[in-house]
Amino acid sequence: MSAKAISEQTGKEFLYKFIYTKIPVQNKFKYARLQPETDWDLLVQEHPWLQTEHLVVKPDQLIKRRGKLGLIGVNLDLNGVKEWLKPRLGCETMVGRAKGILKNFLIEPFVPHRQEEEFYVCIYAAREGDCVLFHHEGGVDVGDVDSKACKFLVEVDGKLDKQDVSNHLLQHVPEDRKSILASFIVGLFRLYEELYFTYLEINPLVVTDAGIFVLDMAAKIDATADYICKGKWGDVDFPPPFGREAYPEEAYIADLDAKSGASLKLTILNPKGRIWTMVAGGGASVVYSDTICDLGGVDELANYGEYSGAPSEQQTYDYAKTILSLMTREQHPEGKILIIGGSIANFTNVAATFKGIVRAIKDYQTPLQNHNVSIFVRRGGPNYQEGLRVMGEVGKTTGIPIYVFGTETHMTAIVGMALGHRTIPDQPPMAAHTANFLLNASGSPSTPAPSRTASFSDSKYEDTSRTSRSLKHSIPCGKATTLFSRHTKSIIWGMQTRAVQGMLDFDYVCSRDEPSVAAMVYPFTGDHKQKFYWGHKEILIPVYKNMADALKKHPEVDVLINFASLRSAYDSTVETMNFSQIRTIAIIAEGIPEALTRRLIKMADEKGVTIIGPATVGGIKPGCYKIGNTGGMLDNILASKLYRPGSVAYVSRSGGMSNELNNIISRTTDGVYEGVAIGGDRYPGSTFMDHVLRYQDTPGVKMIVVLGEIGGTEEYKICTGIKEGRITKPVVIWCIGTCATMFASEVQFGHAGACANEKSETAIAKNQALRDIGAIVPRNFDELGEVIKTVYDDLVAKGVIVPAQEVPPPTVPMDYSWARELGLIRKPASFMTSICDERGQELIYAGMPITEIFKEDMGLGGVLGLLWFQRRLPKHACHFIEMCLMVTADHGPAVSGAHNTIVCARAGKDLISSLTSGLLTIGDRFGGALDAAAKQFSKAFDSSLIAMDFVNKMKKEGRLIMGIGHRVKSINNPDMRVQILKDFVKQNFPATPLLDYALEVEKITTSKKPNLILNVDGFIGVAMVDLLRNCGAFTREEADEYIEIGALNGIFVLGRSMGFIGHYLDQKRLKQGLYRHPWDDISYVLPEHMTM
Repeated sequence: MSAKAISEQTGKEFLYKFIYTKIPVQNKFKYARLQPETDWDLLVQEHPWLQTEHLVVKPDQLIKRRGKLGLIGVNLDLNGVKEWLKPRLGCETMVGRAKGILKNFLIEPFVPHRQEEEFYVCIYAAREGDCVLFHHEGGVDVGDVDSKACKFLVEVDGKLDKQDVSNHLLQHVPEDRKSILASFIVGLFRLYEELYFTYLEINPLVVTDAGIFVLDMAAKIDATADYICKGKWGDVDFPPPFGREAYPEEAYIADLDAKSGASLKLTILNPKGRIWTMVAGGGASVVYSDTICDLGGVDELANYGEYSGAPSEQQTYDYAKTILSLMTREQHPEGKILIIGGSIANFTNVAATFKGIVRAIKDYQTPLQNHNVSIFVRRGGPNYQEGLRVMGEVGKTTGIPIYVFGTETHMTAIVGMALGHRTIPDQPPMAAHTANFLLNASGSPSTPAPSRTASFSDSKYEDTSRTSRSLKHSIPCGKATTLFSRHTKSIIWGMQTRAVQGMLDFDYVCSRDEPSVAAMVYPFTGDHKQKFYWGHKEILIPVYKNMADALKKHPEVDVLINFASLRSAYDSTVETMNFSQIRTIAIIAEGIPEALTRRLIKMADEKGVTIIGPATVGGIKPGCYKIGNTGGMLDNILASKLYRPGSVAYVSRSGGMSNELNNIISRTTDGVYEGVAIGGDRYPGSTFMDHVLRYQDTPGVKMIVVLGEIGGTEEYKICTGIKEGRITKPVVIWCIGTCATMFASEVQFGHAGACANEKSETAIAKNQALRDIGAIVPRNFDELGEVIKTVYDDLVAKGVIVPAQEVPPPTVPMDYSWARELGLIRKPASFMTSICDERGQELIYAGMPITEIFKEDMGLGGVLGLLWFQRRLPKHACHFIEMCLMVTADHGPAVSGAHNTIVCARAGKDLISSLTSGLLTIGDRFGGALDAAAKQFSKAFDSSLIAMDFVNKMKKEGRLIMGIGHRVKSINNPDMRVQILKDFVKQNFPATPLLDYALEVEKITTSKKPNLILNVDGFIGVAMVDLLRNCGAFTREEADEYIEIGALNGIFVLGRSMGFIGHYLDQKRLKQGLYRHPWDDISYVLPEHMTM
C-alpha cells in the first residue's frame, strides 16, 4: 500500500518542522497527548500551559467530521477537559457503522477567532498532478467543498507560486489576508511535495492578527517513499482506521513483509470470526473476500490478507502459523473454515510455499482438530500438482478435513463449498502433471514449424514489420496500437535469468524465428555473455553494463522489461526513455513512490511511450511475445493455449488474476488474443481505457474482458467510450472489491490503488454504472466464466468468430533443475554432507537451527560438537573442548609453526598464506601428537598391557611414546596447562580410565628422566578418548572411529590457528621488515675438499 493515513499529531509535527512561510505558524509543537493510562500530574508538569490557557480537546484516531459528531471540546479549562473526557476517554462509541474505543486524545490551546477568520485548504494527488482546493469559509459547517471550493491543478513537475494562488484560489479573501494566505499555501504545497504527502487537509485554517493557526488537520503520506524521506519522517506510526484495533500479529506480519522481497499482508477484521483466509495474490485476495461476503459470510469473515511474490518456505510458515494461532484461540459452535486459495501463480513455486503451510498445519494439528477446522484449498501455478498432493496427504495423516482443488476448478468455487452453497466433489479431477506437457515425443531437436499461423478468428497474424517500428531516431507522434509482434525484440534490465529463459521457451513454443530477448543490462558487472537455451540448443545473449551500449548495438529493440528494484526503477526508466527507439516499457517493481510514477507517465506521454506497470507481472500476446514471467511456466502456457492467438483480449490490474483470466478464457472461448496486467498502483503507467481502445482498433480482437477494481475512476472512462460509440465490441467487465462497502471500517486491500475515497470509487457503484451503460457485467466473479462463454458462443453463432482447427503445439525440453524439482529424474550427488544445511530460511548445524544454538548458549564447544561429531555434547564436554582450544592457542614465537607464520608475515605475505605456512608444520613432531597419543595409549590399554609392559614394549621396538616428553617442562616444573585440564577432567568426567593409565605411564617415564612428562598434546589426546567413550553420546565403535579418522588433531589445529593469526597481526602491527636469519646462528658445515 502507498497512501497511508497518519495521525493529526504526526501531520502537525511534519508541518511545524519543515514548513517555510512568510508569516510563521503559531502554537508550534504546543499540544499534549492523552491516553487512558496518562498520569495527569506528569502531563501538567511536562506541559505547564495546560493550567494557564483555555483548551481544545479531541480524539486523534482518524475520525472524520469530529465537530459534527460532538467529539471536540472547545474553550475549556483543565478541569473542564477532565470533565469532558470522563464519558469519552476509554469508552466505546459508534462512528458511522464503526464501533471503537476512544483512547488517543490531543489537547491544544484554544485560539479565539471570528468565523470569517476560518478558511479551508486541501491538497490531494491525482494522475495529472496535484489539486489544491481552497474555500474562504472553513470550519465545521464547510459542507460539500468539492462543489464550493476554488480549485487549481498543479501539473506533474509544475510549480505553484503566489500569483497562481492569488489569481485562482483567493478571489473571495479580504485583501489584507491574501498575501499571508498565498505565502502559506505555497509553503504548504512545497511541504506536501518534499515530504511525499498524497493528501493534506486543514480545516479550519485560522488567520488572525496574531498569525496563522492550524487547528484541525488530516493527512496521508506515500509510505513507499520511506527510503527517500526517512531522514525527515523518522519512524512513522500508521494508526488503524477507527473501529479496528491494532493487533500485534498485524505488526508481526508487517515486519516480516518489510524484511522480505515478497508481499505479506494481514488485517484482522473479526478475531472471533468463523471464516479465515490465507490467499496468494493481491487481486485474488480481494476476489475471495468478495465471494465470502456475497455468499453471506461478511459477519463471520475474520481476516483479510495475502501472501505473494514467491515467499520462502520459512516466510510462508511464519505467515501460516500466525493465521492458525489466531483462529484457534476461541471456539465457534459451527466449527471454523480456512480457505487457502489463490489464482494461478506466474512464478511462485506453489509446492515450496505449501511446504511452509503444511509445517504450520502439522504444528497446530491438535488445536485445529479441537476447533473443528475444515480447510479448502485451490491453487495453480508452477509445481502446483505436487503442492496439492502434499496438502492432501497432510489431511489424511492428521485427520483434518482438507479438500484440495487445482486449476480445473473455478477459483472461488471452494468458497461456495465451504459455506454449504455447493456440493463438494468426491474425487475432483486432477489436471495433468507439469511434466506431461513438456516431454518431447517427436525426438526432433530442430525448431518446429509453426503450429498455427492464425488466430481462431483471423486468417493471419496482424503483424507489423520491424522496419515500420521506431528504427528511425525520431520523436514519436503518438502511442502504437500494436505493442508486440512476432518480431518484437526487447532488452531486459536486471539479471533475471529465469524470466529470460521463460521468454525464450515461450518464443520457441510459439515457433518464433528468433528469440525475443536481444540483450540484458546489468550495471554491476562488466560486459559479458550469458548462456540460455533455445529449445535443445544453447545460445549466448549479451549482457551490457549500461543501457546506451545495449541500445546502440541493438537498434531493432523497441521494448524494455525493467526488473530494477523500486529504488532504481525510476532512474533506469528515465534513462531508457531518452532513446527514441523504445516504444514500450514494462516496469515490474512494486513500491515506487507515486510522485515518481506520475513523472514517468508524463514523460512517456510526451514521448509516445507505452508503460505497463509499475507493480505488474507484465502482459502476453499469444503466439508473439510475453513479458518476463507473465503466463507462468510452460505447463500453464500450454494448458491455457497461450502459444497461439485466440479472439479475446483482456486487461486487469492484478498479475495473478491475469493468469486466472488466461485459464478462464481458454476454457470458455478459443483463447486469448492479448492480455495486459496494468499493475496495482494508484497510477498505473497505462490505463484500462488505453488498452481497451487498442483492442477496439485491433481487427483480431472480437471481444474484450476487463477485470476492474475498487478505487479510482478509470472504469468510468469505459462507460463514456461505450456511450459515445467509441467502443463497439462486446465488453465483459467485473470490478472486484464489492465487499468493501460491507465492512464497518475501511480496509486497504493488497493493491495500493484498491481503496475507495468516495462512493463513486466503490466496486458496486462502478459495476452498476457499467451495467447501466450496456457493458456485460456478471452478478459476481463466480459467474464471470459463464458470462464470457455466453458472449463468445453468441459471437460464434453470428459468424463473427470462426473457430479454427487446433494443432498440437511443439514441445520444449525441460530444464534439469525443474525436472529434479518435480521428481522426474535423479542423479548421484557430487558431494554429500550431514553437518550443515544453509538452503532454508535459517542456517542449520547438524539439524539444529542457529537461533536455537544461541538461545541455548551452547558456546563454541557445542558448535564444534554439532559440526564435528553431529550431536549435542554434554555441558562438561563442551566446556572441556573450549578449555583445550584455550590452552593450545599459542606457545610462543619459537615453535616451528609460529616461527613460519612470522617469517611469512615479514615477507609481506597475506594472512591466509602466513597462517597456512604455520599450519603445514603440524605433524607428529609438532602439535600432531594428539591423534598418535590417543591411538597408542588406547591400543595398549585395550590390549590389557600394564603400564610397565607398554613402556618396555615401545622401548624394545625403538619407538617414541607420543604425548610423553617436553623440552622445558618436567615433573619438578609442571606444565600448568596440563594441571588445569587435569583438575577439570577429574572433577567433571564420569570416568577417566585411559587418563589414569597414561598417568601410570608418566610415573614410569619420569622416574627415568624428569622431563618425560605427559605433555599437553598427550593429555588432551587421552582425555578426549575418555570423553568420547564415557560421556554417553557415542557408542564405542563411534568413539574409536573419530579417533581413527583424526578428529583429535583438529583441536590442536583449531586452537593453534588463533595463535598463528595473533603472531601475524602482531608482526604487521609492529611493522617488522623482511626476516633474514643471522649468520652466527647457522653452522656452516661444508665438505673438507671444498674448504681447501
